[in-house]
Amino acid sequence: MTDKLIIFDTTLRDGEQSPGASMTREEKLRIARQLERMKVDIIEAGFAASSNGDFEAVKAIAAAVKDSTVCSLARANDRDIARAAEALAPAQRSRIHTFIATSELHMEKKLRMTREQVLEQATLAVRFARNLCGDIEFSPEDGYRSDIDFLARVCEAVIKEGAGTINIPDTVGYGIPELYGDFIRRLREKVPNSDQAIWSVHCHNDLGMAVANSLAGVKIGGARQVECTINGLGERAGNCSLEEVVMAVRTRRDYFGLDVGIDTTQIVPASKLVSQTTGFVVQPNKAVVGANAFAHASGIHQDGVLKARDTYEIMRAEDVGWAANKIVLGKLSGRNAFKARLQELGIQLESEAEVNAAFQRFKDLADRKNEIFDEDIIALVMDESVTAEQEHYRLLSLSQRSETGERPHAAIVFAIGHQEHRAESDGNGPVDATLRAIESVAESGAEMLLYSVNAITSGSTESQGEVTVRLQHAGRVVNGVGSDPDIVVASAKAYLSALNKLQSKTERVAAQG
Repeated sequence: MTDKLIIFDTTLRDGEQSPGASMTREEKLRIARQLERMKVDIIEAGFAASSNGDFEAVKAIAAAVKDSTVCSLARANDRDIARAAEALAPAQRSRIHTFIATSELHMEKKLRMTREQVLEQATLAVRFARNLCGDIEFSPEDGYRSDIDFLARVCEAVIKEGAGTINIPDTVGYGIPELYGDFIRRLREKVPNSDQAIWSVHCHNDLGMAVANSLAGVKIGGARQVECTINGLGERAGNCSLEEVVMAVRTRRDYFGLDVGIDTTQIVPASKLVSQTTGFVVQPNKAVVGANAFAHASGIHQDGVLKARDTYEIMRAEDVGWAANKIVLGKLSGRNAFKARLQELGIQLESEAEVNAAFQRFKDLADRKNEIFDEDIIALVMDESVTAEQEHYRLLSLSQRSETGERPHAAIVFAIGHQEHRAESDGNGPVDATLRAIESVAESGAEMLLYSVNAITSGSTESQGEVTVRLQHAGRVVNGVGSDPDIVVASAKAYLSALNKLQSKTERVAAQG
């Protein structure tokens, strides 16, 4: 008999803490449905007390997801915990995840609390949460840098109060695999009632060891839950990568002796969905989900793979979802076929009017492209994820001229609120000219931190281009994403998308601030 490794996905909470990775309610719902399709055990849907928007997103996911446990983060206080319980009320299976820092550094400098005060607050928080929800997880923030004897006291106390999962975070990515794994093992040995809880690991990637540390926590430490994100998304250098942990345990089952319940064929679709939604492009040489993960350039490698795949491949591309995923629809395809494909992709639009609008955009795209891929469908829906009523900036039309030896020129018409504006500008290139023209009217004063172009589908010059623009203004960082077969149009859409997010005044409480 083998144990099961529980996969706890926090893409929608910790992953969203990446600067600019904030998602709308609809985008979070779309990703949550994909995580459910992938058979993730627990989906941490957000931090309900951080804002009304996060509360509504958690509540919507709790109502929509049936097969996975839906979780909300909450600081160790009654208000946060009650807010989490309220948001999770529609869920068939729910979990409240509460936390408080336990390292000397965090207790002294951030919390300004003594050890006894932290112990008491942790105990009271879990007791209060347990009265509202049957499934409670407790995390000692910065647990790995905490005094192990004090940490053991805290863990013992919260388990007595009903915490069924104890998660030990390496909050700042300080761990080394052998040391972190041994720390989990020794901690479990010091907690008298450790057998009454499932032990979990949550590792950050600041030194590039989040996956290795997590696996060491499992193999050496005896943890049976891993907290991770799609594509390793997360603040700073990111979190432990779900796809890498899952495929490591699955591929090396001989070593780990663990089962995972994940439908691995949904990994690549999930990766692409998260990448397109957030604008965080997956590097080509990223393990499992990178474009080059199963590519062989060396002649010796190619010869070996042709003779026997396992000479150079330890996983099959199709096992993680790299099998050709082309949608055979074109300009003659009907609305019902398009709607059926949306459902297969986990995209649920709110009304028939939205379906009709998406179908019209699909037909327009089909007039410009011979082949439509799933990624194209996702992109055209994403492109309209902010409705016209919510948009402050909207692209109406664009023309640009570029000629060798001449300075490029762009003329754009776009709406700000209900007012139409026209602007023209020269630039170093057509994209530069277009963005200068927008800024000449918008006058946002934002600093551009990133401009990135990525082909949505591979293998064709008619692929849609996806542009990510990252802007910073007054301490806020936002990502705007735009897609179009014309890269200049995609750039304008991305810039206006970023301006729309800067325009939004949503205030959020930082979970760990």
